[in-house]
Amino acid sequence: MRRIIAMMAGLVALLAATGTPAATGDWVDVELGPNVFVSMRLVSAVDDVGALETVPAGLHVVLPEGWKTYWRSPGDAGLPPSLDFSGSENVADTDLLYPVPHRFSLFGLDTYGYEHEVVYPIDIAVADPGQPLQARAEANLLVCSDICVPATGTLGLDLGAGAGTPDGRTANLINRYRSIVPDAGGASGLSLERLVPTETVVDGETVPALRLEATAREPLADPDVFVEFQPFWAFGAPDVTLSEDGRRLVATIPASQVPGESGPLDGEEATITIADGTRAAEFQAVIGAADGVAASAGAAAPAGDGAALSWAILLTAFLGGLILNVMPCVLPVLSIKLFGVLNHGRSDRAAIRRGFVASAAGIVFSFLLLAGAAIGARSLGATVAWGVQFQQPLFLVFMVVLLTLFTANMAGLFEIRLPGVVGDRAARVGGRGGTLAGDFGTGMFATLLATPCSAPFVGTALGFAFSQGSAAIVMIFAAMGLGLAAPYLLVALFPAVARLLPRPGVWMVWVKRVLALALAGTAVWLLSVLAAQVSGLAAGLVGVLMVAILAVLWLRRDAAGGSRAVLAGTVGAVAIAAFVLPAVLPRDEASAATGPTDWVAFDEQAIATRVAAGDVVLVDVTADWCITCLANKTLVLDADPVATLLAGEGVVPMQADWTRPDDAIAAYLARHGRYGIPFNVVYGPAAPEGIVLPELLSHDAVVEALAAAGLDETMLADAGLDSGG
Repeated sequence: MRRIIAMMAGLVALLAATGTPAATGDWVDVELGPNVFVSMRLVSAVDDVGALETVPAGLHVVLPEGWKTYWRSPGDAGLPPSLDFSGSENVADTDLLYPVPHRFSLFGLDTYGYEHEVVYPIDIAVADPGQPLQARAEANLLVCSDICVPATGTLGLDLGAGAGTPDGRTANLINRYRSIVPDAGGASGLSLERLVPTETVVDGETVPALRLEATAREPLADPDVFVEFQPFWAFGAPDVTLSEDGRRLVATIPASQVPGESGPLDGEEATITIADGTRAAEFQAVIGAADGVAASAGAAAPAGDGAALSWAILLTAFLGGLILNVMPCVLPVLSIKLFGVLNHGRSDRAAIRRGFVASAAGIVFSFLLLAGAAIGARSLGATVAWGVQFQQPLFLVFMVVLLTLFTANMAGLFEIRLPGVVGDRAARVGGRGGTLAGDFGTGMFATLLATPCSAPFVGTALGFAFSQGSAAIVMIFAAMGLGLAAPYLLVALFPAVARLLPRPGVWMVWVKRVLALALAGTAVWLLSVLAAQVSGLAAGLVGVLMVAILAVLWLRRDAAGGSRAVLAGTVGAVAIAAFVLPAVLPRDEASAATGPTDWVAFDEQAIATRVAAGDVVLVDVTADWCITCLANKTLVLDADPVATLLAGEGVVPMQADWTRPDDAIAAYLARHGRYGIPFNVVYGPAAPEGIVLPELLSHDAVVEALAAAGLDETMLADAGLDSGG
């Protein structure tokens, strides 16, 4: 099994490496004081311009400890960043976006901005698509601690004319911050209902204020409100009252600066940003007007509304789906289809085309169903993530029963026949190649087994999709489905491939038996996941029931008449019993991770404490149902040199086990713009905001991140490594 995982991981890594890394400009370091620097650079989510009309890019700023820089509206003091792209080539226009800021309160002054690290997303409009791009930006930032220092520098970013292939690591970095740019209320679920003038008392003095009422689709935890108004006005921190369910907000926002000659606030326009953690929405409002609240035209539009969702993200989703075909979790379904191809060996081209197009349609249809389910679940406030259904014991039992029946069918214990009318109709449509319903079902089954897998590009596409509106989710899921369906469509285009297979014969019986074993192995793996979800007893009893189903189907082969019906009913009763067991049996306590690495339980609050103490922390978000996670663990995290480094002093390996539902882990992923696993981040004194690793780990990627986060060089030397890995 380990060899199979290694082979598949290597193949995926080879596919993922076919494109060059996304372009990044050189770092520019500006000295703020003795040996204290702020670093900034331009980054791009794609390696070349390709056919893009808009290139997704960003201004990446890394700040020293204790320093901050500013939002577009800095508050009581400060200056927003400015970029001048006038020295660029093939740049028609740029749009600088601002992630949701933090509020800093000091000496009675409130300022808004960022600390540690920030990426300001930039949409670069290309003057001539398909031609190289040279971006040159004169950057001006104000960086403050106890003092404020202007930081200026000339930044560069060069992109070739090539295909414009996305790069997972840089796209993740940009999309993590793009996903927290305030939207128009759709994705964030925030709505501004009313904004009226009022007064409040601050330090014994009556001052003008605004009273705001808002609603939220999901409960609010720690909301804040930022007001942008006329020059010389400023507003302080809001006094917030939440409803019992957390979905309604009433805030009184006092003015902290009022110009000498100020008129009434009624009828004036203000820009209101409502934030709750990493979700935020921006609105233009007419103060005091009953119908004067509207979504801001300047708020971040869903990526699907412009050309940049365009091709870069859709291509990312397509590549993610394509690579899923070589992940171990999809192999059993490919085996089923392979045997179907063997049966097609001498069929006519039209039959082969119909069968493979039907399977591709089943895949795309299933992805559209997943998109609809994601939209519906998010509207109800539920956790939305890739593969999250594998956290549900009933779904696992359903998959085990389904795989058991497929195994029995492949082993010749019974044949799957549709009801007469349906079967006749499908046979007429499907021709000699089999029923289109069966081929369509194969595609749907492939999608079901693909969901516990992640792959390069899948995380990037999902993170972007779930941070946007419904239209973007549908488009991105459809592109991913087309990627998974691509091999089936390829055979449909070139059916002669199937006709090259040898003639059917006795040898095919042995092939069927091998494929039956592959399906049975997948069922056993799902039982191991069920053991982690519920208990070993529950998984063992379900396994016994599956063996009973196989035995009953074996007896049914030679039965006749009423006996066959009784035995068929027995199979149904045993299957129902399998669904009941996880519900009635007690759950075991979650077990600790095993292996050479001494993992500590995930505690997001403890990360900052550990880093402040000088430790390097590697967070591994994993689950027993995630095949890619198991490959990462087996091939990288539990293998030298990484295992040796994780066992060293000053290194804290922290594991977030998402095998079972966990709201804290789901929220942690969402804050990083990720909705699928594996997800690995390295934190340290030199990287307090964390370094996000690719979905498919390598020894070099982990070692380089540990070194960049501040791992002691002597530990690297003891492991036979240098700081570059």
